[in-house]
Amino acid sequence: MNIPMLTAALTAALFSAPAFAADLTAADVQAKLRAAGYTQVHELDREDGVWEADVTRADGTVDEVIVDPSNGEIFDARGGRTVLDAGQILALAGKAGFQKIESFEREGATWTLEARNARNQRVDVRMSGYDGRVLSSRRDGWWD
Repeated sequence: MNIPMLTAALTAALFSAPAFAADLTAADVQAKLRAAGYTQVHELDREDGVWEADVTRADGTVDEVIVDPSNGEIFDARGGRTVLDAGQILALAGKAGFQKIESFEREGATWTLEARNARNQRVDVRMSGYDGRVLSSRRDGWWD
């Protein structure tokens, strides 16, 4: 293969590769929350793979909401959407390959679990309370 053909092939491969969207920044998340009608963002932290925000609603109530860093979806327990119960979440966690669930708890409109993944590694999992999809799964320490 000659140099111009190789250059053309590499250029085509570079520009036709899928682009991966970067996670939302804190400024992006604040803008999404304000656009959703929250009047004030008091605290915003990235924790367990998601954004956690203490917000004030238009009615003056203050609460914590969770924001998916990949698409900006807001998980608000008072948002009017139905949240899955514990049995539904455990069934969906099993279908997602998580086993030996040691603990789980609802946090607003999300669920957090301590479980084992398919490689038997301990993981901390955050799942959507709306549809059970996994928002984040992170290894719980490197020693196991």
